[in-house]
Amino acid sequence: KEGVDIRLHEVIYEAIDEVRTALEGMLAPEFKEVAEGRAEVRETFRVPGAVIAGCYLTEGKISRNSSCRLLRDNVVIHSGKIGSLRRFKDDVREVQSGYECGIGIDRYNDLKVGDEIETFRMEEVRRSLSDIPRPDPESASGGSQEAEA
Repeated sequence: KEGVDIRLHEVIYEAIDEVRTALEGMLAPEFKEVAEGRAEVRETFRVPGAVIAGCYLTEGKISRNSSCRLLRDNVVIHSGKIGSLRRFKDDVREVQSGYECGIGIDRYNDLKVGDEIETFRMEEVRRSLSDIPRPDPESASGGSQEAEA
C-alpha cells in the first residue's frame, strides 16, 4: 500500500551487498579528462566565415566533434569543439598521428602558425563507497585521549 520494497535474504552478506550497490548507484559520478591527440598548426587558411588550421598530428588521433584546447606558447587560449576536420578536400571522421589535416574550431577564428591543438574526451568514472573518506572514530568521540589521561 505504501510502496515499500520488501526483500528476503538467506545470508546477511547478501543484504549488505544489495544496500552497498544501491548506495553506490546514488553517488554522483566523477569525470576524468583523457587526452586523445595533439596537432601543430603549420599554416592557416581563410575561407568564408572561418579560419582553417593546416595541421600536422604529432601524437594520438583527432576526431570530429571532439573537445579541444588551443595552446599558444603552452598557455590555453581557447577551449571548444572541433567543428570541421578534412584530409585534402574530403571531410573525415578522424585523423591518426603522422598525417596532415585541416581543422576548424567551432566558432573560433584566431588561429596562428605555431599554435597547438589538443583534443580530449571526458570519461565517466563510477565512484564506490570505498572512495569516500571515513570519519576518524577517535576525533568523533570528543577527545578520547583526555579520557585516557
